[in-house]
Amino acid sequence: MAPTPQNNGCRGVAGAAAAAAPFRSGRRAFLRRLAWGASGAVLLPGLLQACGRGPKGTSGAGGGRGGELVISTFPLYIDPGQPGAPGSVERFQRETGIQLRYLEDINDVRQFFARIQPQLAAGRPLSQDLVVLTGWMAQRLIALGWLDPLPLEQVPNARNLIPSLRNPAWDPQQRYSLPWQSGIAGIAYNIKATGRELRGIDDLFDPALKGRVSALLEMRDTMGLLMLADAQDITRPTWATAQSSFERLEKARRDGQIRRFTGNDYQNDLLSGNLAACMGWSGDVAQLALEQPELRFVVPESGGVLWADVMVMPRGSRHHREVAQWLNWVYDPVEAARIAAAVQYISPVEGVQQVLAKTPATAALARNPLMFPDAAEQQRLHIFGPLSDAEEARWDERFARITEG
Repeated sequence: MAPTPQNNGCRGVAGAAAAAAPFRSGRRAFLRRLAWGASGAVLLPGLLQACGRGPKGTSGAGGGRGGELVISTFPLYIDPGQPGAPGSVERFQRETGIQLRYLEDINDVRQFFARIQPQLAAGRPLSQDLVVLTGWMAQRLIALGWLDPLPLEQVPNARNLIPSLRNPAWDPQQRYSLPWQSGIAGIAYNIKATGRELRGIDDLFDPALKGRVSALLEMRDTMGLLMLADAQDITRPTWATAQSSFERLEKARRDGQIRRFTGNDYQNDLLSGNLAACMGWSGDVAQLALEQPELRFVVPESGGVLWADVMVMPRGSRHHREVAQWLNWVYDPVEAARIAAAVQYISPVEGVQQVLAKTPATAALARNPLMFPDAAEQQRLHIFGPLSDAEEARWDERFARITEG
């Protein structure tokens, strides 16, 4: 079993808003083609019935219909649907009668924290009932006392949580969080641009790729990959063991080896050809490769960084019953398989692999080791360990000097 992801996450990276509007418009159309084209068989009524689900479904928790629910999350993190073929948000509303406001309004978790901090610190509830955050930010909110326990007694499908994501060290009784998606930080590249396969982090520092490489603004992912390449234990990161990696990163930026530091917008640069290679995230590259087959994602020989984003309930949430229904609904293996087929990250729900394997259109996804790592692959994935508030401030300050320099 892989260790439980604790303190990382990919979706809320600084700078993601730089190319937000035009990029997300194109990506939304692309994801729509993915979810309802290449993986469309997941949505067929026949498959739902084969898995013991009728057209209306029975996955809601708590009984009754109606109510309202507000969720804040990262962009492009769910199957979107298209006319005549509803996505998960619309299907949930139809099945439960709940009016769901699904807000893709988190681009950077630190910015989002700054937005909600005054209200929660003053003891006032947010408009959101549920928020998707990186694990390390969820840990901070738990420590501050700004989360309510999830109504898991009304979520029978929570038993479907995969073992490797259960009971993280910062939420050992799984009272405050349930994972939304998990994934891997590694190397993305265009084989036509590089002219060869890439295997390790050292390949990003090849002079032949100078000015055509990017690194991530998510500090834990970039530093985690560099420290693994330097044979350091990122599960117990220390200031001393990080110094050689900081220095290597700083030199690469100063010498022009690294073109820039990116959020989710690295995907634009990969598609446009501005980048030959970069640090990136597994699910994103899997989706982009359907549009541009020359794109590759690889877990570096020295290892990849494993992360999990989680669903949490801000203190004072008014709609516990509706939260429970949503959690139970997305933890149904059939519904989770629809989402997994679109986003191509590691689903937190047991049974998803079996659902995808049942139909030829999605059988290849069920065999994808980046979505379903086997024991050997799990040994190559590592979680960036905890930092104290003082340590995090020190690391962030050094990282910012490099990325903003």
